[in-house]
Amino acid sequence: MKLSVVITVYNEEENIRPLFDQLVAALSGIDYEIIYVDDGSRDGTLAELKKLKHDRLRFLEFRKNYGQSMALMAGIDHADGDFIATMDGDLQNDPADLPAMLKLAEEGDWDMVAGIRANRKDGMVLRKIPSLIANWIIRTSTDVHLKDYGCALKVFRKDIAKDLGLYGELHRFIPVLARLEGARITQMDVRHHARRFGKSKYGLGRTFKVVSDLLLMLFMKKYLQRPMHLFGNFGVGLFAIGGLINIYLGVLKLMGHDIWGKPLLILGLMLVIAGIQLITIGIVVEIQMRTYYESQQKRPYKVRREYMGELAVRGAVGSQLTSKNEHLKMTRGVIVKDTTSRHSANPTRKS
Repeated sequence: MKLSVVITVYNEEENIRPLFDQLVAALSGIDYEIIYVDDGSRDGTLAELKKLKHDRLRFLEFRKNYGQSMALMAGIDHADGDFIATMDGDLQNDPADLPAMLKLAEEGDWDMVAGIRANRKDGMVLRKIPSLIANWIIRTSTDVHLKDYGCALKVFRKDIAKDLGLYGELHRFIPVLARLEGARITQMDVRHHARRFGKSKYGLGRTFKVVSDLLLMLFMKKYLQRPMHLFGNFGVGLFAIGGLINIYLGVLKLMGHDIWGKPLLILGLMLVIAGIQLITIGIVVEIQMRTYYESQQKRPYKVRREYMGELAVRGAVGSQLTSKNEHLKMTRGVIVKDTTSRHSANPTRKS
């Protein structure tokens, strides 16, 4: 299967049928499937989904509202396509952009194509301005330079999408998570429509959540595989400053000065203790990271492809390469299925 479209919905009953009809029309000529994830809706969303009769449609029903990140994770886990597209279920994303995004991903050999809402149809004060500020902060701090982090319309290769690790509310940082997996990312302008039915689930309250999630992203991006470099450096610095203060006070004591009760003495002791604690935390976290990788037989590096002469085997990022029976033969710059393979392979350009 070429494409799986994952749509998360929460109280979107009036948008179900129109969006589904647009998807079917836009994806004609593509081998696709549509996966709706009902994130514990309290209106008639599930009833509307049950009314849809189509052999390319599947939908999941959550027992309660888990949030958009969990809904995306569930949809991606159940997707079978070589490429996985994500989009909101509020009719603001346009399914007509999906074929062009899929074509760009295939022809350009991109792992992720992110949409840019070129003519965004949202309110200026409550939506656009906070979004511009958040985009600038995320770009600057993570060094992943995308114009529109808030656009839900994205297309991924399957191996990247299934390794994202969408816990908590990290769906806002999908491009950063993809870059952590070694993804090659590009962008393109997409359409954006004003909301016609229902109410927006976004507001200023999510700004504070973005800040806390951003701190987690910075740690994951820079120190996930070397946590001792973060905790250890701070710990050694604090310990050194505290030690110098204590040495200075010790010299004063030897010279006959009274140092008892001085704030500087308390500061020096606190810095030494804090330094020891940070170094200890760094060692513990370092051991935990090694246990995380080794217990699951994971490797901290990512292999995109393995080449053997003119033969190339597509590898799942972060996991073992595909079966030896799935060899792809390079012919005039295009990967085609080897005659000895029992499985199909989708053409893609050589990187």
